[in-house]
Amino acid sequence: MITQENVPTMKKFFSVLAVIILSLVAISVWYVSPIYSSMNDTDAPIGVYVDADDTQDSIYIKIGSPRRWDLLRRVLEAKPRTGYYTILQGETVLDVYRRFRNGLQTPINLTIPQVRTMDMLAGYLSRKLMMDSTSLSNSFRDTLFCSRLGYTPQTLPALFIPNTYQMWWNISMDKFILRMQKENAAFWNKERSALAHKIGLTHEEVITLASIVAEETAYVPEMPKVAGMYIRRLQIGMPLQADPTVKFATGDFSLRRIYNKHLEIESPYNTYKNKGLPPGPICIPSVKAIDAVLNHEQHGYLYMCAKEDFSGSHNFARTYSEHLANARRYVQALNKRGIK
Repeated sequence: MITQENVPTMKKFFSVLAVIILSLVAISVWYVSPIYSSMNDTDAPIGVYVDADDTQDSIYIKIGSPRRWDLLRRVLEAKPRTGYYTILQGETVLDVYRRFRNGLQTPINLTIPQVRTMDMLAGYLSRKLMMDSTSLSNSFRDTLFCSRLGYTPQTLPALFIPNTYQMWWNISMDKFILRMQKENAAFWNKERSALAHKIGLTHEEVITLASIVAEETAYVPEMPKVAGMYIRRLQIGMPLQADPTVKFATGDFSLRRIYNKHLEIESPYNTYKNKGLPPGPICIPSVKAIDAVLNHEQHGYLYMCAKEDFSGSHNFARTYSEHLANARRYVQALNKRGIK
């Protein structure tokens, strides 16, 4: 029962209680409010790649010491899972904590490039994905590894269709190869497979020929004509005599001219010495080059030579004498420019 005598005591009690409550609220606000503060006040997302060797300190350095990282580092009990993460504008410490804690990655776009060797591809993949270039190169050279996929080390480049794919940065090699197999199967649909069958080439042979076409010309409108010339040579049993295959055989991709000494190189890739297609692609050709082979022009040309105007296109000839005249003009242009 409240009496006049205990009113002051009650007032004192409630005053103390109010102070305690306000103090607790203040402490809660002081502790909790930073959790809801922004970690990125810039206009652009902050990206961070977290690999297996990273620690909280190394991640801190990688992303440029963002605002409130010190708090996030304290609330994370362990380092985040591997992967590529983005911190968007205005995202709070709590948002980022949940993303790192649960491994909610941002997918990356990987474009398979037109590279000449599998070592080059391994190096490229190691820069774009959480993969080791040495392990990739060793696998690409391994006969057993390739045979399990239905290829040889020479034909393995035909597995990789040069498109852009969305995937996780920390994808495993096994899952990456499985993805490439699925994309390859999707690429070789009924229409493309039927065109390859009509030409009399396997999928790998089409891509091998397309790699020669791609190395011969970067001028896309001319690709079907170049492809038609080589298919004509295959049909009549004439050596392809493709300079890019000789350059591939030398391993010197800086060569600007092919001389007679290069034509004498003993290599299955030297199409001056060996009839038919080389053992495998000499690069990963573009989709346009592949489709140029499948939809090649039918004509009577058997020879081609780069134009003397260095436009990137070619002079085509039906006879060897016509070809020699074209070749003389081109050689004169090379000599005039001092290209050796």
